[in-house]
Amino acid sequence: MTARIVVATPHARYLGLIERLRVRPDIEVMAVRSRDELDPAAIAAFEPDYVFFPHWSWKIPAEVYERFETVIFHMTDLPYGRGGSPLQNLIKRGHDETMLTALRCVEALDAGPIYQKRPLSLLGTAEAIFGRAADLMEEMIVEIVERRPEPIPQEGQVVTFKRLKPDDGELSTASSLEEAYDMIRMLEADGYPRAFVTAAKFRIEFSGASLTGDGIIAEVRIRRTDDA
Repeated sequence: MTARIVVATPHARYLGLIERLRVRPDIEVMAVRSRDELDPAAIAAFEPDYVFFPHWSWKIPAEVYERFETVIFHMTDLPYGRGGSPLQNLIKRGHDETMLTALRCVEALDAGPIYQKRPLSLLGTAEAIFGRAADLMEEMIVEIVERRPEPIPQEGQVVTFKRLKPDDGELSTASSLEEAYDMIRMLEADGYPRAFVTAAKFRIEFSGASLTGDGIIAEVRIRRTDDA
């Protein structure tokens, strides 16, 4: 029996995931690539078994998650780490590993019952971590579609993260080389402002960092602050 699923994400890094799911003979995929395309009427006409949100930047409308079985992915071991910027908050707290959690979307943020979790390494740049997460998401989507598990309510102490602001990438706030290196790598992904320092009229942005015995080697981009 062919399952019908919607995969909603505006980020190009998940195009490979969508295409790999599309070539499967047991899954039919409707892709939603923008906020404007998230049309409940169009989704209803497709008659999906599930609506998956690998990485979504806006609030999901109630008319979607109340009408369709809606699954979101969150990069923490819920209920630890509900809220914004999970990857960056985890790295700032010194975590090297996390759990990628698939959960049902409900009104309360990241509070829905859990379908499954998979371990995820937090080493490397943010873009590399997102790539590993995308591979895991593909496996989890297939397993959820095939097994149709009933999600289990979250248990444990709730810890909430706050979404990072652009100024949180200011390297002058780092207290060690290791912390500065983590700040650079955790912001190195498409769609994120790079870690930076300011000097006079210039903003100096860093990427491609490697931590050596006595310092950090990185690529640098310099812009005028009125262009930033």
